[in-house]
Amino acid sequence: AMTVDLGSHGPLVEASRAALDAAIAAVRPGIAAGDLGAIIQSKIEEHGYKPVANLTGHGLERYDLHAKPMIPNIAMNGGAILVEGMVFAIEPFATTGSGRVVEAPRVEIYKQVAARPARLPSAKRILETARPRRGLPFSRRWVPGDKVDLGLSTLVRTGVIHPFPVLHDIQGSFVSQAEHTLIVTADGCEVTTR
Repeated sequence: AMTVDLGSHGPLVEASRAALDAAIAAVRPGIAAGDLGAIIQSKIEEHGYKPVANLTGHGLERYDLHAKPMIPNIAMNGGAILVEGMVFAIEPFATTGSGRVVEAPRVEIYKQVAARPARLPSAKRILETARPRRGLPFSRRWVPGDKVDLGLSTLVRTGVIHPFPVLHDIQGSFVSQAEHTLIVTADGCEVTTR
């Protein structure tokens, strides 16, 4: 993911990008995830913004986009020690707001977490959309037909799918994000998303 500046927020976007570049430059076997968080925080604050403390980068595994380890956006003691072959995403978030995000009532992304039959036609269509993704997230706009909201609420209520609410900082604030996926190598890392 990345932020595209459509107005006058270039310096905010640059803060996230600079933090990402600095963290990538520090990746090597033996570094602690918390040390990467300190680098990210320092670079964002150097640009005059706050890092979003309660969002992190994360490990990547087959059919699991948010695996361990967690790569924080703030300084933390310790954390996972990176090892050769580890695959993860670093994703600094810089904000003009509080430095913490909260969930909004709106949901656009879901993930199937259980396999149970559905009776409602709209719920069946949702599961037909989700099934080929093998547990990877899907967007509500990918589901064809009508009464999608009814099907989604039924599947959430019965524990078949998990909702991921939209996140936001305080009203009137702006948030930027930069992200790359990396593989730790013997002498640093390989960026796979450039």
